[in-house]
Amino acid sequence: MITIWHNPRCSKSRQALALLEERGAQVQVRRYLDDAPSAGELRLTRDTLNLRAIEMMRTGEAAFKELGLSKSDDDETLIAAMAANPKLIERPVVFANGQARIGRPPEKVLEIL
Repeated sequence: MITIWHNPRCSKSRQALALLEERGAQVQVRRYLDDAPSAGELRLTRDTLNLRAIEMMRTGEAAFKELGLSKSDDDETLIAAMAANPKLIERPVVFANGQARIGRPPEKVLEIL
């Protein structure tokens, strides 16, 4: 099963979903703004992506600055911020075959099919 953390208002997220569907993939869509991932899910995602938490974040979001966050904050601080404010999570994130990719650009999600 392929899962996408999806924001339908985001063009990159829509493009990634379309790429998956064009290839006939059965995709479970998780609207992560409505169904926010827990801190534990975000830690697992970070580890699966093999990234630091800051690399999973939308640092240009107003909330990043409003919360007083910094690119030098530790992973736990940033994970807690993403769990409480899911709009800070970079999108889309696609999970398949025990792997994950951030769809920036959208074609990156095809690497794990």
